Amino acid sequence: MDLQNIKNRFGIIGNSPALNHALNTAVQVAATDLTVLIVGESGVGKEVFSQIIHALSARKHNPFIAVNCGAIPEGTIDSELFGHEKGAFTGAVDSRKGYFETVNGGTIFLDEIGEMPLGTQARLLRVLETGEFIRVGSSKVQKTDVRVIAATNRELLEFTQKGRFREDLYYRLSTVPIRVPSLRDRKEDIPLLFRKFVVDFAERYKTTPVQLDDDAKNLLINHSWKGNVRELKNIAEQISVLSPNVQVSGAELSRFLPDHTTASRMPVLAGAPQSGEFANEREILYKLFFDMKKDVTELKKMFLEILQNPSLAGSAANYTRDSLMQDFGGNANDAPTFLPQQNTAPAHATYLPSGNSSSQAVIIHDDDIHHHEEVEESLNIVDKEKELIIKALKKHKGKRRDASLDLGISERTLYRKLKEYDIEE
Repeated sequence: MDLQNIKNRFGIIGNSPALNHALNTAVQVAATDLTVLIVGESGVGKEVFSQIIHALSARKHNPFIAVNCGAIPEGTIDSELFGHEKGAFTGAVDSRKGYFETVNGGTIFLDEIGEMPLGTQARLLRVLETGEFIRVGSSKVQKTDVRVIAATNRELLEFTQKGRFREDLYYRLSTVPIRVPSLRDRKEDIPLLFRKFVVDFAERYKTTPVQLDDDAKNLLINHSWKGNVRELKNIAEQISVLSPNVQVSGAELSRFLPDHTTASRMPVLAGAPQSGEFANEREILYKLFFDMKKDVTELKKMFLEILQNPSLAGSAANYTRDSLMQDFGGNANDAPTFLPQQNTAPAHATYLPSGNSSSQAVIIHDDDIHHHEEVEESLNIVDKEKELIIKALKKHKGKRRDASLDLGISERTLYRKLKEYDIEE
């Protein structure tokens, strides 16, 4: 089939070499039953490629289903894909067929395959190798004839090195890899796509299609487009609805384009790499706890130095007082007093500031200095992570969605952690 006819049929716009190469690969592999792995950033249109492969294959008259692996909770994904028997788990009031059973003879598209749990990956590998699967709660082996097309916006090879994705499954899925280019890699297609979108929206909203001047076109082409075609379509719709002028200038267009540089101004861990080192939330937490331990150790050393050399206490207190005066707007009357008014303790004792101008100074004898124990705090990452999850759930009154946002992890990951640590909500 002619490539242009395929583009017209599936609404694909663009003539960049990278896009044409990906389409040609999809057309060539469609006639076979090979497993295909579609790789590309979010918003580039990976699902369209899966539809092309199915529509041009011998299975085109059989079912096609798209499954987002990242949207299914870990506890139910096995049941969704492979089905379950009655009583297999709480709430299984009846037997149910899974996608691999209902789509027998057709094609199943597994989007965000990198989010699939390791246990489910093992089940999927068996289906790909033998065509066999077992329902949850059953011991009966069933056969299925399903073509699998997978997609991911992650680098699965890196996931295999970190133990988050099975290496044997990766090589089984990537029999034929198709890399869909990002919008940044086909800038010559951006004006064509934008024009198509604004014409469609003008027809929908009964308005005149907007036009871009030269400055606006250059701004549009050189934008980073982190959301790819999906983001470009959203911008086109915003301009079609909100722009007061049919002729849009560069200055007006800039008001609609998000500032992606804002992300670079977000606070980061001091000395942390920008990418690559922290593969998951556990490594980030470990780094935070390690830095906290270093800070606590430094404070202990400073405290002991002040105890052993009383003259340092005055300098430290004055420095603290100056800092607090800045915090209180330079008003010395509002700042707390740290230094004792009079030193009447024996020579072998040391003053410590009390933090209250009306209270007496605390006196610590030398005998106490030389008889101290340094308690090693627990750095067990599992205990710390469990503690943080419990605190987040209490803070948000058991609302998992709010707690996951506060912790910086997905709700699906939080669900897995609750099961893993046996945390009662």
